[in-house]
Amino acid sequence: MSHNKIREDKTCLNCRHVVEQKFCPNCGQENSDSRKTFHHLFIHFFEDLTHYENAFWKTIKNLLFKPSTLTKEYLSGKRLSYLAPVRLYIFISFITFLMISLFPANINEKIDKSETALNKEISKTNESIDKKKDKRYFHFKTIKELDSIQKYGKENEKLNASSYWFSEKAIHVTEKYTKKEIYEKFVESFFHNLPKILFIIMPFFAFFLWLFHNKKRWYYFDHGIFTLHYFSFLLLIFLIMFVVDRIVGLFGEDSPLSYVSGLTTFAGTVWMCYYFYPAHHRFYGESRIVSFIKSFLLFIINSLFILFLLTLYILYTFINLH
Repeated sequence: MSHNKIREDKTCLNCRHVVEQKFCPNCGQENSDSRKTFHHLFIHFFEDLTHYENAFWKTIKNLLFKPSTLTKEYLSGKRLSYLAPVRLYIFISFITFLMISLFPANINEKIDKSETALNKEISKTNESIDKKKDKRYFHFKTIKELDSIQKYGKENEKLNASSYWFSEKAIHVTEKYTKKEIYEKFVESFFHNLPKILFIIMPFFAFFLWLFHNKKRWYYFDHGIFTLHYFSFLLLIFLIMFVVDRIVGLFGEDSPLSYVSGLTTFAGTVWMCYYFYPAHHRFYGESRIVSFIKSFLLFIINSLFILFLLTLYILYTFINLH
């Protein structure tokens, strides 16, 4: 409850309606003193952000450990006891990307590891490419060499229009950047654009749910609320794993606490993969077998769709490197 001092004047400052009690019956504004201390403003901001009293922590607890509870409560009309779905998602997104921007150190470390692993794969790929004459365009180092093959090379060495376009882009990028710089720019761009990627995925995720369920019983809006809560959960688990990894990283890689980070990552990943099934089963009220089949199919469909979007994003990022 608010502890703001109630004004003696019974006229609402917002709509000029007569206020007999604490809140205006016309517009709902609290009839409290509008001049506040900085401390008061800070507390008010925090209360508004977390919906005050125990709503924030109650929401987080249910989101983590009680799949679909928030969605069912929201759609049943019990909305003041929890953070609204959109506010919840925005709040978790803000904290997640704030933490990523403040503690990006391990990203570069992982880039180095990824680069080493990828270089091995590239070496293997190049060995197999060397054995195929019709794939020699992967070895082009300059645009001049590429154009020379296109003009004077044998027919089986020439590229079609799409292959030529992609090879030309690849040469421009590799001439300008090292492999490590390309990885760094890609990771930076990925995390910067991740909110956009998720916002693109969410309506499609809800659409696939709509396709698999009774259209008369469930509206697209219902699937949308379920999707918002599910994606909020995924972001929250990622945030927890990231924070634990950052904290443990302060003690060094050889610290015994590194096992805590590994265990947290393992448990979080397993819970992320399993969570959708009980959430689906409890929310839609179908039998466990039906719910399992639908969950499995939806998981495959959405995974393929997300993979498709990420592939397009990788190509887009690669082509638009400056």
